[in-house]
Amino acid sequence: MGLVAATVALSFGATAQELKQFSIGYQKTGLPVIARQQQVLEKALGDKGVTVKWVEFTAGPPLVEALNVGAIDAGWTGDAPPIFGQSAGANIVYAAALPSNGDGEAIFVKPASQVQSVADLKGKRVGVGKGTSAHNLLVAALEKAGIPFDQITPVYLSPADAAAAFASDQIDAWAVWDPFFAIAETRYQPRVLARSSDVLKVNTYFLANKDFAKAHPEIVTTTIAALGEAAKWADQNRDKVAEALHEVTGVPLDAQTIAANRTKFGIFPITDEITAGQQATADRFYKLGLIPKAVRISDAVWTAPGN
Repeated sequence: MGLVAATVALSFGATAQELKQFSIGYQKTGLPVIARQQQVLEKALGDKGVTVKWVEFTAGPPLVEALNVGAIDAGWTGDAPPIFGQSAGANIVYAAALPSNGDGEAIFVKPASQVQSVADLKGKRVGVGKGTSAHNLLVAALEKAGIPFDQITPVYLSPADAAAAFASDQIDAWAVWDPFFAIAETRYQPRVLARSSDVLKVNTYFLANKDFAKAHPEIVTTTIAALGEAAKWADQNRDKVAEALHEVTGVPLDAQTIAANRTKFGIFPITDEITAGQQATADRFYKLGLIPKAVRISDAVWTAPGN
């Protein structure tokens, strides 16, 4: 080992020893919730003397902002939040990919609505979180239906505010992911206009603060491996997944059961194909003026040392 390499290795080792707490951001459903309930991270990092702090977020954009400022070290979001973050110069990297929100993300209306299809959203008010995966779904679904994005009125709301607006008919339609979509299903039996699985081939992502990933690559790789164990447990214990999600999030069990039954669990490396798909999404957002500058996704893809 050369002098420079030895110095780098020693500095990584010292930094890792100094790390006492690992902060990870999660949302109200998905693989990280299972990992928390199963305590796989606590077991994996406990041997390194590192405790785990779980921080809940209602959506991806505030999670990405927390990553940017170093308030958390890593976290899971949909496809759109890191694109908006990267365009704004966020200090983040893509560490691994997870399955799409798929059937668990949709655009929907109440049963009595006259809106029968995505094309009927022209001139309508659609609630959606700005910079979220549902934002991408809305953009892509309208594009597929031949409706320019500027011919609807997007109403940018957090999931909680959108739920209230949907309940009081202040918006005509709502684009959102599980468990909020599942909760709406239990309350309204809505008419679904489009799901992510219908119009998008995308992934969700495990992200890290760029500086943290550089200083603690072994923590990132250990975390990804632990999430893989949680995914394996979830696939082998489908009957227990909803209860696990409910236990951590407090979301009603009937809604989490719906969400759990259509969730795909897994975590895998970011391939060139995945990067290209994310780049296509970023290019779409830039073309529509939704992000301030073009981004190159490959610039933010993290590679573990030695790979």
